[in-house]
Amino acid sequence: MPGTFTLAVGGTAEKRLPSRPIDRETVQDRVYRRIREMILNGEVEPGQTLTIPGLSAAFQVSTMPVREALRRLMAEQALMVVSGRSVGIPALTRARLAELRRVRRAVEGLAVAWAAERIGATELSRLSELVREMQQAATTRDGRRYVPANHDFHFTIYRAAQSPTLFSIIESLWLQIGPYFHVLRASENWRAANASHRAMLEALGRRDAAAATEALQRDIDEAAAALELLLGG
Repeated sequence: MPGTFTLAVGGTAEKRLPSRPIDRETVQDRVYRRIREMILNGEVEPGQTLTIPGLSAAFQVSTMPVREALRRLMAEQALMVVSGRSVGIPALTRARLAELRRVRRAVEGLAVAWAAERIGATELSRLSELVREMQQAATTRDGRRYVPANHDFHFTIYRAAQSPTLFSIIESLWLQIGPYFHVLRASENWRAANASHRAMLEALGRRDAAAATEALQRDIDEAAAALELLLGG
């Protein structure tokens, strides 16, 4: 019969269900992903505000999918209402920074350890390219270049862990802390981070999970310490 299909359940009689095609991706999903990428890549910085009309005009969509996407991002603590119809990156307090640091050490440390067992030559080659990219960006204090490369470096490793569950958790954590990596250009943290990145790459190359985890956690600790100093300022 057109428009229906049958389903057998535990050997019982078949049940006919109506055909209900599902769109692979809605406009709202695409808008959500784009704003999310902007946050993770440093295109939305602390102190910068976004508005529904502004995003609608930029993406050339109606206000409804933008409004729904922003609601999702606020639920994930990636954005908050700043004033009126404007949203922005939530303020980073010392307590929130300390909590994110502890959770990141545990979750991202586990992902790096798993990646050490599963990473391949293609990923290692890409990581080597990104280390060079970050070194050049740190030398010129080019945040627009450094922040996306830093994100790409870490997430190349986290993908290599081959755990969708861990990856999803880490993405949520980075939505909350990632925008503040841009302000670290005012410190010397990028140079220290690059040393940790090189150590991580070398450890992954020899499949040394303990050393790779140690380098990752040192990277997290040094970034948190630098951010705490900036918060104090």
